[in-house]
Amino acid sequence: MAKKKFYRPILFGLMIFLKGIFSFMPFEAAFHFAGFMGRLAFRLIQKERAKTLAHLKIAFPDKSQKELEQLGAEVFQNYGYIAAELAFFDKLLPRLSEIISVTGREILDEVMRQGKGGIAIVSHLGNWEFLGGYLTLLGYPGVVIGRRIYYDKYDKILVGIRNKMKLRTIYRDESSRAILRALKEKNFVGFVVDQDVETVDGVYAEFFGRPAYTPSAPIRLALRLDIPVTPFFIVREGMKHRIIIEPPLELVKTGDVEKDILVNTQQWVTIQENYIRRYPQCWVWNHKRWKTALKSVIASPKGEAI
Repeated sequence: MAKKKFYRPILFGLMIFLKGIFSFMPFEAAFHFAGFMGRLAFRLIQKERAKTLAHLKIAFPDKSQKELEQLGAEVFQNYGYIAAELAFFDKLLPRLSEIISVTGREILDEVMRQGKGGIAIVSHLGNWEFLGGYLTLLGYPGVVIGRRIYYDKYDKILVGIRNKMKLRTIYRDESSRAILRALKEKNFVGFVVDQDVETVDGVYAEFFGRPAYTPSAPIRLALRLDIPVTPFFIVREGMKHRIIIEPPLELVKTGDVEKDILVNTQQWVTIQENYIRRYPQCWVWNHKRWKTALKSVIASPKGEAI
């Protein structure tokens, strides 16, 4: 059974609350109100606050406590913004082209011209739910691989939003044939693989100077099928978003499969880390990214394991 995540029922409740008041508020006012609610959550939810600050300290040891707390508040502010955007989605859908721009679209076009489909590596950066869906609306066929979210009501909302953007969801516990079929149909298959998930195959890649257990499925698949694997990011720019498409990885193929998987996984983790360093307020710092490697090392200020 999937573990409970604190933010799922909170985001769900916030979305339901915001939907109720959105009929009386313009989106801009609701957006900023949701950001304020996110900052308030950072102050009030002590366990998640402690995890966030501990993880930020690992990544940015030179920052002062005041700077870390400011950054942590901005992380939760982004959660609030995401909740507002998802709650307001039906009204935002017709005008997504006004709030989302794409950098590197020519890279995507070149990958599509190869006629093999492709693997998209995605991070929980910005409002990641907008990334694949908006590209699908632009005419790039895609599916996303996701886990069944413990909070079923939230899962239905997210899948419903993806469906409205014509982005299909393949659950991680479905047959791998569904993924292979999607690639055969020349889709982009998106893997959101920047989290520590012990139940999937992975390798230890260096992330902010420490080993982090990282899912290896995208690289394994790319090496096996000889298809391009491309890092995708979406970053927040105020009330707008910018999708950034990086060139496909130049996959190392020495014939030593396990070594190649490690080297190539490290490639994209390094790219990912560079983006998170540039946009730290947009990443999910309360996630236990180093938990498998460092279960007994990272502790909260009260000495509790996080």
